Amino acid sequence: MSELALKQQIQNLKKHNARLKRIAHDARHKLSAALDGTGLCLWQLDIPSGKLIIYNRRWGSMLGYQPKELSAHFDVWREHLHPEDKEMVLSAFYNHLAGNTPFYEALHRMQHKNGTVTWVLDRGRVSEWDSDGKPLKVTGTHIDMTKEKQYEAQLAKLANHDPLTGLTNRHALQTRFETLKQQGPLCVAFIDLDDFKNVNDTLGHRSGDMVLVELAGRMREACPPGVEIGRLGGDEFILLLPFSLRHPLTESAARGCLKAALDPFELDNGNAQIGASIGIHEVRGEDDFNEALLRADEAMYRVKHAGKNGVALAQR
Repeated sequence: MSELALKQQIQNLKKHNARLKRIAHDARHKLSAALDGTGLCLWQLDIPSGKLIIYNRRWGSMLGYQPKELSAHFDVWREHLHPEDKEMVLSAFYNHLAGNTPFYEALHRMQHKNGTVTWVLDRGRVSEWDSDGKPLKVTGTHIDMTKEKQYEAQLAKLANHDPLTGLTNRHALQTRFETLKQQGPLCVAFIDLDDFKNVNDTLGHRSGDMVLVELAGRMREACPPGVEIGRLGGDEFILLLPFSLRHPLTESAARGCLKAALDPFELDNGNAQIGASIGIHEVRGEDDFNEALLRADEAMYRVKHAGKNGVALAQR
């Protein structure tokens, strides 16, 4: 081959190489654009060196770090695994490398720079082996699941808590009742607010809601640890007290809630004055939640008939 022909071939190879680089760059740019905003990134780990390549996102950005604050390395990723999840994640990863599982998958937490956690779903598979059949590279995806986890937590809270006051709702109260009943003495206090309708009629329903929210906070402060406070709806509340009827904390918690209701509520459009009638029943072995609630309700009505704003203990 002549020198001229050789130079021409070298020039053609350079042009072809440049074209391939442009195609690769364009493909990577399109991939990054397509995945932007999805919370998903593609990664590849070189096992011998520990070097990580993130194809479409800056390494560390999902954890709140600026460029070059974190090196793209397996050890750095491992250091940022949440302590409670680290063993599970690494076990799943090394099990795949050992050939025990067809792929690596782990839903776990990582530690964000600001002290919060980032939930991620990692999936990967060995994509290259050496001549001895040992894994060289792992390629996979990393999906930010933080928003989904937050939404899941909100749904769980809504399923078990009153949306206005944040107190335990009826469904969760029933579940908690069964648990506490198995653990020892238990009393149920039924609280019905007095003169609450007057607040709605004179100051409006928004002010009525504000009273209920503030009252919920006051009752939390008035009750000792272990007491479950719930709202049935409207102006009806429940206490699950893990004490016997004669235990001093039973009546003191009820009296504390009564005071919480009687103290005036200062609102933007005026002051509200309400009260509470409270009946308490000690749960018997054969009682279910509704039966215990009925007996506490009967005790509460004794207070209503006697003039309101008081506490009555149910007769066994």
